[in-house]
Amino acid sequence: MSLKSLSKFISLVLRHDPGAAGVTLDPHGWVRVRDLCAALQERGQRLDLELIEDMMGSSDKQRWELSPDQKYIRALHGHSVELEFDYQPAEPPDTLYHGTVRKFVDAIQEQGLIPGGRQFVHLAVTTAAAADVARRRGRPVILHVAAARMASEGHAFFHTASGVWLTAHVPPTYLTFPFPGSRGQDPGR
Repeated sequence: MSLKSLSKFISLVLRHDPGAAGVTLDPHGWVRVRDLCAALQERGQRLDLELIEDMMGSSDKQRWELSPDQKYIRALHGHSVELEFDYQPAEPPDTLYHGTVRKFVDAIQEQGLIPGGRQFVHLAVTTAAAADVARRRGRPVILHVAAARMASEGHAFFHTASGVWLTAHVPPTYLTFPFPGSRGQDPGR
């Protein structure tokens, strides 16, 4: 298995399907590094802490984190498995961004941003980062999220170590769409 394939598999295990490697996540998404390494080695794949650190250090996106003692690992965000997150609420910047593609815009105008199969909506600090995420599905459409206004009106935000902002839902009234005829309000209101 290539390092890229291994990295994708570890993300699958830590975000969506721990059973694929025969491991169990604790309520906060952590798994012992030694258990993950042993499970993969039983399947013929070399994995150790040094290789995990190499993959984390060479990745363009920080997807996982190690506990301070380096005995545990978890995905930072993107989970579809039900977990009890221990993220602390944080004050977001005035505006955050979400990248999508045109085919989803009508539904977003009706429902806002919903987590879908994940536990949180993911937001970026820059339009470039939002575009990178959306580009995997086609031509990016960048939505502006009035994050500070949302927070002032009682919506919780969480900031991950990878720089991604998380929230449970973004109602359409907090969104600005980049074309005429959209229903979102201007973030400055």
